[in-house]
Amino acid sequence: MGKIADLSYCQTNVDYAKFAKEVDFAILRVQYGSNKMDKEYKNHVAGCKKFGIPIGTYAYAQFVSVNDARVEADNAFERMDKDSKFFVIDVEEVTTKNAADIVPATQAFIDRMKAHGVEKVGLYTGHSFYFEHKMDQVRADFLWIPRYPLKDKGLPTGPKPKMQADLWQYTQNGRVAGVNGPVDLNQLVGKKTLEWFIGGQAKTASITQNTTNTGGIRMYQPSNTELMNATLRVLGRLSQKDPNGISKDWYTKAQKGEIPLDDVVGLLYVALDRGLIQGSGK
Repeated sequence: MGKIADLSYCQTNVDYAKFAKEVDFAILRVQYGSNKMDKEYKNHVAGCKKFGIPIGTYAYAQFVSVNDARVEADNAFERMDKDSKFFVIDVEEVTTKNAADIVPATQAFIDRMKAHGVEKVGLYTGHSFYFEHKMDQVRADFLWIPRYPLKDKGLPTGPKPKMQADLWQYTQNGRVAGVNGPVDLNQLVGKKTLEWFIGGQAKTASITQNTTNTGGIRMYQPSNTELMNATLRVLGRLSQKDPNGISKDWYTKAQKGEIPLDDVVGLLYVALDRGLIQGSGK
C-alpha cells in the first residue's frame, strides 16, 4: 500500500516522477471559495497525469448561504479536471451568515455536484467541527477526517477518528519523494477499498436504508436527495426524447430544489411510463 497525499498551492516544483513511485493517488485542491482558484491545481493535474497518478479533487468551502453553496459547486465543477475519480468539499469553518445553515449549505453543494454527474462526492471536515456542528447530518458518499497526534512526526501513530470515517488524514508533516517540505498524508480506515476510490463503479456509501421484514426481502427506500438527483437525470432524458413533453421550467426548478417530493415521484412515474428508466443506458 502506497501513500495517499493531498496537494495544494503549498506544494510547488514537485518532481512527479519521484512522487509517482510512492503514492497510490493524490487529492488536489481546485479552489478556495468561488473567487480563488488554487494556482497549482493545473500543474498538479498535469504532473499526476503524465506519470499515471490517479487524482481526486477537493475545494475549500467559503459559501455564505445555501444558494451560494450551489454557485460554489458550479464553479468547482467547471474548474475540476474531469478525470478526477471523486470530489470532496472541505468544510472547516462556519462561513454561512446563519450558523445553522452550514449543514444545509454543505448538503446543497454536494447535491449540486451530484446533479452535475459527479459520481462520488465526499465530505472533509474537522474532527471537533464534525461533532460541534452536527456534520453527521450531511449525506455524502464518504467521510474524510483529519486527526493528528500531539507530537506530529509524520506517521500514523495518533488516535484514529472517533466517528466512522473512510479516509484519515493522520499528519500534516508527512514526507513524500519529489516534494520539498511537509505534505498531508492519509490512510484508508473504513470499508471502502483503494479500488473504490480510484477505479470501478461508485457505490453510494451514505444512502438511507429502511428495512422492512417482508418474508426476508429487504425493501430499499431512497432518500429525498437521491430521488431529486434521479429526477434531474430523468428530465434530461425526457428533453432529449420528447423536447416538448415537459416544460423547461421543471428542470430549472429541480436544479434549485423547488419541486415538491410528490411531484418528483410523479415525474419518475412519467419517465417509467415512457420507457426512459427501464435500465442502464435506456
